[in-house]
Amino acid sequence: MQSDIEQLKELGNAIAKVRTQIARVIVGQERIIEQLLISLFAQGHCLLVGVPGLAKTLLVRTLADTLDLKFSRIQFTPDLMPSDITGTEVIEENISTGTKQFRFIRGPVFANIVLADEINRTPPKTQAALLEAMQEHRVTAAGVTYPLEEPFFVLATQNPIEQEGTYPLPEAQLDRFMFMLVLDYPSFEEEVQIVRTTTLESMPTVEKVLHAADIVRYQRFVRRVPVADNLIEYAVRLVQATRPQTSRHELVRRYVSYGAGPRASQYLILGAKTRAALEGRFTPEIADIHAIAPAVLSHRIVLNFQAEAENVTAPQLIQELLATLD
Repeated sequence: MQSDIEQLKELGNAIAKVRTQIARVIVGQERIIEQLLISLFAQGHCLLVGVPGLAKTLLVRTLADTLDLKFSRIQFTPDLMPSDITGTEVIEENISTGTKQFRFIRGPVFANIVLADEINRTPPKTQAALLEAMQEHRVTAAGVTYPLEEPFFVLATQNPIEQEGTYPLPEAQLDRFMFMLVLDYPSFEEEVQIVRTTTLESMPTVEKVLHAADIVRYQRFVRRVPVADNLIEYAVRLVQATRPQTSRHELVRRYVSYGAGPRASQYLILGAKTRAALEGRFTPEIADIHAIAPAVLSHRIVLNFQAEAENVTAPQLIQELLATLD
């Protein structure tokens, strides 16, 4: 049986190979790739916000190919029904006996990595079907429960530009996403490289580095990474500082209606543990919490009208808290 030290070294080597393979197809976006990997190995889900054309689908498909995982993409539209995601029952006739019976046809949610494209374009009832699968890792149809294959990772995207005819996710549903990642435009050099590599006759291919069983094993290993009590206390102080009722920071009391809940503290520690493990370190540090705090907290802080009027954003408040928290 492998020791934890051997598993840690093996995980670090595997992640280095995964990054190398992804870099053959995706130019730049190192921070986004790192946080996608953290979320996957921490058994979380991601909400990715970015304008069209930034290779969100290509990034997720490349990640799935490198990890040898089953990938499915769901394009969310106003007429999408819950059964279009989870699956539906059909009547099937047995030719030999002539009897009819129901058979469950599995929907696209039965995959390891699910890309929910423009999740805010579908009504709340359909959003809830996916969010229930995210939370429970199973689907129930006609009283029968069907477990989802592990690992199960959902990446939902939102377009920040076109908001007409959309159904914004409520705060309670946003809270189910471990990270909210904002995809930026590439730099000039990166865009030149993107155009150069994507206008050739053939696209680069990736090699499979990890398999589903390996990822599940590493997900369990990450949970065993030890954390110092002072780091847990730091994470809780940071989350409590986002709540206007308990915060000592004037900016929070002035601009925030509701702060982050306990799930944010859990994800800060779990994300810090995972980041440390992926980098081959035995225990996380405060720097790990600083690295993931904006992605964990941004969508969990509800700003008031005064913040909107003065163009104050959640990431700005988070950076202020990180700079002043003792």
